[in-house]
This record gives sequence, structure tokens and C-alpha cells, in this order.
Amino acid sequence: MIKLPFFNRKRRIDLQPSTLKLENIPGHVAIIMDGNGRWAKKRGLPRIAGHKEGMTTVRRIVKAANRIDVKVLTLYAFSKENWKRPQAEVDFLMKLPKEFLTTYLPELIEENVKVQTIGDFEGLPSFTKEAIREAMEQTKHNDGLILNFALNYGGRYELVHAVQSMMKDISDKKLQMEDIDETCISRYLYTEKLADPDLIIRTSGEHRLSNFLLWQSAYSELWFTEVLWPDFDELLFEQAVSDFQNRKRRYGGI
Repeated sequence: MIKLPFFNRKRRIDLQPSTLKLENIPGHVAIIMDGNGRWAKKRGLPRIAGHKEGMTTVRRIVKAANRIDVKVLTLYAFSKENWKRPQAEVDFLMKLPKEFLTTYLPELIEENVKVQTIGDFEGLPSFTKEAIREAMEQTKHNDGLILNFALNYGGRYELVHAVQSMMKDISDKKLQMEDIDETCISRYLYTEKLADPDLIIRTSGEHRLSNFLLWQSAYSELWFTEVLWPDFDELLFEQAVSDFQNRKRRYGGI
């Protein structure tokens, strides 16, 4: 049995022993962290306050995932479409990776977490890229949980980028048309070295993928909650994993 404690410095409760089965923990969990702005609005705060609070939730869930031996945790942090938001909010969101990694990098190193990212990395501001590069360098030898941030990411953009790369390799005679199959396509995606997500969680009551891991989610189990991301906690994370463990994954079979 597993017991997951609360790590939020603002509150702490005693959890009952977990009912999670150790033999069926999802290897790759991906989360659409939605509802930061609505969380702030409900409290009469600016939207950026919700994003700030959401950062502490990331810390809690990273710890929870690591303690139950999830191998990969992919967090949808900033989408290609998010550039359409007000400039002040975009500027704040671009500073969050640096603030999070600067604050919690020693803790991530201690927890044996390896930081990675997927998305259009070169399209990010220089200070964001610098913080991510530093975190990746400092954690590159860690062999525990892979904390994978989806930044400046879009599922359709990823597929277009993959097709362009394949066409270039065909033109350069590095790839033959007849070699293209599902395995081949997967090698051209940002997630080429990662297993597809077993479980995708979305907070805030929305029931859609919002252009997230479109190819990789073909057989992912989906789990939705009305809870806004800043209020998402270890108990809910454990509930999502427990529900996953009780589902039957047939992959089109019987």
C-alpha cells in the first residue's frame, strides 16, 4: 500500500492508506493544467495569480507522481494558441518556467527528476530557453521521473513538423516512401524517445484534448475533473490513477 502525504506548505491533511495497485501504475501520465484564470477570477484576483498558484500545484503533483513510480509526467504548460492571450499574461507565463526551475531545481535534483521539454523550443524567449537548458543540464544524469514540459507546443504543429522532416529525408534519400509506417512517424515526433501516455488528465471541467498529443493519445485513457488546476491535489491525482487501474484497455480487441 502507498501513502501519499500533502506537500503544499499552505495546508496539510492526513491521507488514508492508498488503494493503488503497485503492479499497474501508468508509466506515462500527461496533464492538461486548465483553470488557472478561472481560479483567480473566482477570488477577485488577476489571472496571473492563478498561474502563480498553479506552479505550486506542479510541485505537489511532481512529488506525488515520483513517489508512486510514474516514469514520465508531461505537463501542458503553454500551447501554440496561448500566444493569442493578452501580452502581459503571455509575458508572465514565459517567466514562470524560470521561476519554477530556479526555485525548485535543487529539490528536483534531490528527487532524481530529469527535466525535458517538447514543442517549438526555438520560438521561446531567450530567458525561458536559458532556464530550461540549465535545468536539463543539471538533471541530465538523473534516472528517475522524467518531468516533460510541453512548451510552445501544438499537436497539429508537431505533425506538420514531422511530415516536413520526413519529406526532407526522402528528398535527401535518407528515408524511403515504403518505410513510412506508424513506428516511423513516431520517430519524427517530439516524443520519439517517450512511450505514449497511458493516462491523460484534464482539470477545470473541459472535455477535450485542445491540440495536445494528438497522435500519441490514440489509446490513452482520459480522466476529467471539474476541479481547477490550482486546487488539484495528491488525492485527486491518486483517484485518477486508481480509476485508470480499474479500466480495461483492449486496444481494439475483445
